[in-house]
Amino acid sequence: MVKQGFRPAQRAIDLADAVRATPDLSRDALAELLVRHGERPVDVAGAAFGEDDAAALRGAVQRLLDEVLTDPGADADSDARTDRAAQALNRLLADCGARPRLSRHDGQPWHLHVDRDDDAGWADWFLASSALALAQVLSEYGRAAWGTCASPRCGTLFLGTGPGSPRRYCSPACASRERVAAHRRRMR
Repeated sequence: MVKQGFRPAQRAIDLADAVRATPDLSRDALAELLVRHGERPVDVAGAAFGEDDAAALRGAVQRLLDEVLTDPGADADSDARTDRAAQALNRLLADCGARPRLSRHDGQPWHLHVDRDDDAGWADWFLASSALALAQVLSEYGRAAWGTCASPRCGTLFLGTGPGSPRRYCSPACASRERVAAHRRRMR
C-alpha cells in the first residue's frame, strides 16, 4: 500500500476502524498502519514499539472510538452531535495535558505536538495528536466531519472533509449500492 504521509485525522480514523473491526489487532498490524501514516519503520520495530505499547495504543484507540468517533446520537440534531464531539475532544486534550509545542526530531521538519514530551508513550501521543487533529477538523468545518457509513452492510468509519454537504457513506460505492437498493425497493 502507498504511504499516506502525515494526515493525523485520517490516521485516527484508520486506526479506529481497524481496532473496531479487530479489537486484538496485532502489534505488527498496528505498526504497519502507523508506517502507512508516516511513522518511520525503525520507530515501530522491536522494543521501540513492543507488545505493551501496542496494548496501550489499542486502549487509546478504543477510548477515541468510545468517546469521540462513534456517537450513539449520530442521527440526532447535528448541533448537538457537534457539541458532544467538541466536549469529548476537550476532555481528551485536558487528560493528555495537551499544551501545543513545536517539535523537530528524527530528521522531520518542525511540526506541532501536543503530547507531554518527545518521550511520551504511544497511547498518550495517539490520543493527544488525534484529539488535536479532530478538533482542527471540527473547527474548520463547524461540525464533526467524521462518521460511520450509513450502509447497513458496511459500517466503516470515514472522514468527510471533502466539498459539498456532509457525507453519509464511506465511499461512492456504498452510496451507489444503497441508492440502487432503494430504487429497487420502490419499484417493487
